[in-house]
Amino acid sequence: MEQPTITSEPCEVDGVRLYTLANDNQMVVKIFNYGGIIQSISLPDRDGRPANVVLGFPSLGDYRSYNPAPYPDRPRGAGVYFGALIGRYANRIARGELTIAGKRITVPVNNGPNALHGGTRGFDQVNWAAATSAEVGSVSLELSHVSQDGEMGFPGTLHTKATYSLDNENRLTLCFAATTTTETVVNLTNHTYWNLKGESSGAVYDQILQIDADGFTPVDATLIPTGAIEPVADTPFDFRAPVAIGEHIRGGPGFSASDNEQLARCQGFDHNLVLNQTSPASLFLAARAFDPSSGRELEMFTTEPAIQLYSGNFLNGALVGTGGRAYRQSDGFALEPQHFPDSPNNPAFPPTGLSPGENFEATTVYKLRTVI
Repeated sequence: MEQPTITSEPCEVDGVRLYTLANDNQMVVKIFNYGGIIQSISLPDRDGRPANVVLGFPSLGDYRSYNPAPYPDRPRGAGVYFGALIGRYANRIARGELTIAGKRITVPVNNGPNALHGGTRGFDQVNWAAATSAEVGSVSLELSHVSQDGEMGFPGTLHTKATYSLDNENRLTLCFAATTTTETVVNLTNHTYWNLKGESSGAVYDQILQIDADGFTPVDATLIPTGAIEPVADTPFDFRAPVAIGEHIRGGPGFSASDNEQLARCQGFDHNLVLNQTSPASLFLAARAFDPSSGRELEMFTTEPAIQLYSGNFLNGALVGTGGRAYRQSDGFALEPQHFPDSPNNPAFPPTGLSPGENFEATTVYKLRTVI
């Protein structure tokens, strides 16, 4: 078996390179150090035909134009965060306000009345310092970034590392590590959108999804969790058994985006599912997705307590992807392993605080294979 390889090429912006990780099974992963963005993941289907299975843009310039937080002067659909690393705080913070060590903190709002994915300039918009390495059977891209004290309102200088590793078992592993100089909050994730049939193949309604989650956090009209954790049983959020994604959006057993209040608020899925962790911070199989037509399967293992399930609700044809096709609603789905949205304002949720001397760590493994 051949050793996986890692190479890079310069981009049109100084300091940005596109890194290519490839293994012996024809799995190829392309990652920018700008935003830590996964641009593409290619692997063969059951007939040996390769396809890119994640949504993205053909050029770095597109990411710089459309991947940041949404602004009124950008096309609807901008702010999609295709493939990006998200921080300092993934997901939403109500009104951009939280309290840390008794002090009220304000984060710039960029999603209606709320702060989303770290504010107006999150980790998805910075050039991460990059280093490469290789071990027997795997290669790694280590990205590091220093977020200064007070950036986007967050206290503490945060030293963050995000390491992507690819092995010959078709496992793409993402390991986060962070330390702080002052008490702060941290919630980091990756925002890749998946379409296992291929990123230009249309809607993912027929793809099968399973998530090991008994509960979810319902949201208010601004998509902030109400504070409740409700059972998924008898709701569209029940993915404990494998089910086609479209059955719970388009109208399976009593469910559709139009007749379910929670789905209607988001025009589809944009909800936090509470995982059935048997041991906190232990790596376990949290989700599985499968495309019957191509035979491609994704297994996601994570140490995080929740997954944000997002069904690409605001893709409306304004953005053209790597394959030259305009993306439309539900052309991809995101599984964002993370802590709960708005946790700093909900003491009952798993805590996201980080103090000096502590180490934040989180790991997610994306394992891909083709079922013959």
